Amino acid sequence: MIEEVTGVRRIRMLYLQLLYRCNFTCLHCFHGERLQRADAFSLQEVINLLTLMHHRYGTEAVTLLGGEPFLHKDLPQAVRYAKQQLGLQVEICTNGYRIERRLTEITPYLDFLRVSLEGIGATNDQIRKVGSYQGALSALSRARELGVHTGATLTVTSRNIHEVLPLARTLQDFGARQLKLHCLRSVGNAADHPELLVTDPTAYTRLREQLQAADLAIEIVLDEDLSADGAPETCAPAAGPREIERIEVDPRGALTMSCKAVGKDFHAFWYDKLTDRIHHRPSTTDELTLAVPDVVYGRA
Repeated sequence: MIEEVTGVRRIRMLYLQLLYRCNFTCLHCFHGERLQRADAFSLQEVINLLTLMHHRYGTEAVTLLGGEPFLHKDLPQAVRYAKQQLGLQVEICTNGYRIERRLTEITPYLDFLRVSLEGIGATNDQIRKVGSYQGALSALSRARELGVHTGATLTVTSRNIHEVLPLARTLQDFGARQLKLHCLRSVGNAADHPELLVTDPTAYTRLREQLQAADLAIEIVLDEDLSADGAPETCAPAAGPREIERIEVDPRGALTMSCKAVGKDFHAFWYDKLTDRIHHRPSTTDELTLAVPDVVYGRA
């Protein structure tokens, strides 16, 4: 159905939100009140969707998210199926809080572990959860011992923009390969915390300049909205490409082709768990009708 509507024949990566449930209530989380919802993918639904995406759209990689993916009871089986049966590149994005035991269990099937951090020490813990900073570093240490490649993600806010470079150096010391920086969007919990927004757009330019001058070994990948001019106003689906980088599915089955649409109910497609099919449900506010631009990433 995606191909018929958009012309897209290949989708390289699936971002699969396994469940909404989380052990954190981060101030900037785009899920907002949905963190309390019970919606989740069963193991069989995960298997069905991964198989469909791999065979129909040539999907070669999956990133498992939540909520908190390590709270999903069938995470080991899902990871094992993705790797052993489909040969997918498997990444998990996690808060890293007390995951060491389960991480050891899934290590043979995991290619990359990415932890979410929002600064150094107390800065991170005030946005995420007390103890979460040390918890994430502990997860990185354990992953390194197990031979799993690691990275991190950070959403740039007024509270942590001055700690991006120190955090990058800390992550580098822990053997992390990449830090991905995101622009804060006022959806979910972030809509209730406007004080987190960076109101001076030139601050992003200064951040880029600092990162470029730092000569870091760790790779820094940035959301192009983190610049004075912002990202190009283009929408890949509307342009009619044959291939796109990613598509994201939430625990209800709502699919979005643009990260800027995630959390805003701008989805044009739904995955029906009962029939194992993707349906087009157009509306006046879906991402295709509104030509919602995608997030563009670049290297510092």
